[in-house]
Amino acid sequence: MAEARIIPIAPRAAAPAGSGGWAPQLSASPPLALYVHFPWCVQKCPYCDFNSHAVRDDGIPEAAYRAALVADLESALPQIWGRRVHSIFIGGGTPSLISPDGLDELLTAIRMRVQLDPLAEITLEANPGTVDAGRFKAFRQAGVNRLSVGIQSFDERHLKALGRIHGRADAIAAAEAALTHFEAVNLDLMYALPGQTLAEADADLTTALALGPGHLSCYHLTLEPNTAFAANPPQVPDPDASADMQDRIEARLGEAGYRHYETSAFAKPGRECRHNLNYWAFGDYLGIGAGAHGKLSSHEGIVREARPKHPAAYLAAHHSGSFVAERRSLGAAELPFEFMMNALRLNQGFPRHLFTERTGLPFEAAEPGLLKARQQGLIEIDGDTIRPTTRGRHFLNELLMLFLAE
Repeated sequence: MAEARIIPIAPRAAAPAGSGGWAPQLSASPPLALYVHFPWCVQKCPYCDFNSHAVRDDGIPEAAYRAALVADLESALPQIWGRRVHSIFIGGGTPSLISPDGLDELLTAIRMRVQLDPLAEITLEANPGTVDAGRFKAFRQAGVNRLSVGIQSFDERHLKALGRIHGRADAIAAAEAALTHFEAVNLDLMYALPGQTLAEADADLTTALALGPGHLSCYHLTLEPNTAFAANPPQVPDPDASADMQDRIEARLGEAGYRHYETSAFAKPGRECRHNLNYWAFGDYLGIGAGAHGKLSSHEGIVREARPKHPAAYLAAHHSGSFVAERRSLGAAELPFEFMMNALRLNQGFPRHLFTERTGLPFEAAEPGLLKARQQGLIEIDGDTIRPTTRGRHFLNELLMLFLAE
């Protein structure tokens, strides 16, 4: 058997002007995805820091917003000419508030304007309490082929603490309806909730496993800035109790046949979220809709874009014809951190060549951070593959800090 090749992770000669002295040179465009943001929800949850806005008394201006989305897409087409779109993700907010006919019209408009892969994954986020079986069936007929249901918990007390509009029965009914009409279903769960015990977190997982989805996303509750929970912090489990919940979740899902392929994502074989895998592999994505972000690569370099955040500002942008609120190029000094911030979320790691393919930089640009990370036991090298260790996964923020430009 051939001896395993050892990849050198050691400081090399600096680029002419330090780590930022290299000019990114992409040899090919990364895979491309489309993200569509729907910013409205029934009510804002106290932990949520996403760009979401409670529906006002005058309702959702669905037709006007759909027209703005199509115009936004059309204005961005010159940036993606000739490139195939491999996935669509409609997030929010609560996109399941969209009428089925409106969603059908939107997806038809998208198909008419982009080169959509015939086997594209098309995901819609849905919240229990805003859907029924008939609505799910209509979403499937419109072309959605993957549903992500925001359960968060099956416990009435915890759902109330989280400000959710649904109860346990609604959550179970929504999951069952989703699994009736979709082969690909994700259920979102949260743990380390206010006042939650290990037994209660375990009970939520038991209920989710009994439903049998192909994918589960399990998130640790964090008290994000500019949220109601940040202003009035609830009593949450201490770090040791939270770690026990995380360990229990990972162990039980592994025993149940789910692969822990990303920080918070667990999937049965073949049920990984392709759209999110593209994010984590530092692929490209066009973002349309209020507050949507995008990352696009070309021979000119890599740029990040953002749309106007408030729905009213976004609708006004439709009238002005200028949808991009922010646009900036990523410099060579930023790219190692930008890449690692995504790729090191993948538990199986990434091949060495992916760094160069997606950043246009030589591998040497990443080596200073990788050297420090290996010395601290945060990554391991296996042939051509670089992956976070268990310690690196548990201290991901500390690992990523090693790649910030000095």
